[in-house]
Amino acid sequence: MTPHENDLVTLYHNPRCTKSRQALEIAQEPAAVAAFDLTVVKYLDNPPSVDELRAIVARLEDEPSKLVRRDNWSELGITADDVATPDGVVGVLTRNPELMERPVIVTADRAFIGRPTERVTEFFAR
Repeated sequence: MTPHENDLVTLYHNPRCTKSRQALEIAQEPAAVAAFDLTVVKYLDNPPSVDELRAIVARLEDEPSKLVRRDNWSELGITADDVATPDGVVGVLTRNPELMERPVIVTADRAFIGRPTERVTEFFAR
């Protein structure tokens, strides 16, 4: 199968995260490789730009605030109000890319957080 624009998939990946590694394994299974053109972005090495984050949030099937991990908020001076809006989420993640929930799967028309892992399995099985 030749990939079409809707078959382009970006996986925002953190190799140190078990769930992210599991998502990558699922995405690299033969059936997924045959059906999708996968780009893996190690987002801690190559953080998404403001425009990329806006595009992810705009397509996100989950509540935008779920894209932000709750680690170290008090140390970083982050509150729930800071992630109450899509622009707030983008601002927090621009300043603190390590707080992006992982894995995140993005296509031309949708984005979702790959937790639980079954969401990733269902997506790549379609």
